[in-house]
Amino acid sequence: MTSLDKPTDQGSTDQEADSRAVTEAALFEAFGGVRGMVETVVPGLLFVTIFTINKDLHMSAIAALAVSLVLVAVRLVMKDTVKHAFSGVFGVAFGVVFAMMTGNAKDFYLPGMLYTLGLALAYIITAMAGVPLIGLILGPVFKENLSWRTRNPGRKKAYTKASWAWGLILLAKCAILFPLYWWADTTQFGWVLIALKIPPFLLAVWLTWVFLAKAPPPIDVFAEMEAAEKAEKAEKERKAAARGDV
Repeated sequence: MTSLDKPTDQGSTDQEADSRAVTEAALFEAFGGVRGMVETVVPGLLFVTIFTINKDLHMSAIAALAVSLVLVAVRLVMKDTVKHAFSGVFGVAFGVVFAMMTGNAKDFYLPGMLYTLGLALAYIITAMAGVPLIGLILGPVFKENLSWRTRNPGRKKAYTKASWAWGLILLAKCAILFPLYWWADTTQFGWVLIALKIPPFLLAVWLTWVFLAKAPPPIDVFAEMEAAEKAEKAEKERKAAARGDV
């Protein structure tokens, strides 16, 4: 290796490190990070804990809904994004309504299970259709919007792989939970569901990071639009100057 090779290799290494850091930050933002995971788990954990102790459906449901509302309030007070906390509130609210309507505490988890199944199918169907859902989710986060579809085939391939990963992982989770929904009692089912909340999610996020870290960098369409606007403005000023308007 010559002395001229070393700076190039170092520059390439730094660029790869920057790309990985950007990917990590984007995934952290898109999926809520550690705090988002906590907000997803806590309501269900509180529900199954209280129900395990006293078998009181109403107390368990009210406690789960109350803590989810508290999590939203905390984010509002801290002026933080509330999309993950709000999604948790809606999920818990639907679970409470189902459980109250049927009188079966196990139905508290049914809306979330159906959502997971629907999401798994959405990931797989969109990947098969060439418009992977994970790309639609992360495109705006990376400031590339849908440019990956036609201008960045390497990223489209990575998004397709990631969508397949999400879909298959969520389907595997459903394959475990739906039989247990019928066979297990409420307490057993609740604890299994809580145990399966985070690991599949982390696996899917990690695989997404692996695929995207190896993909070409995103095309910043926002920067391109700003550059085009500046160029257009400069061209108008040049023409005006040529006409003697200024």
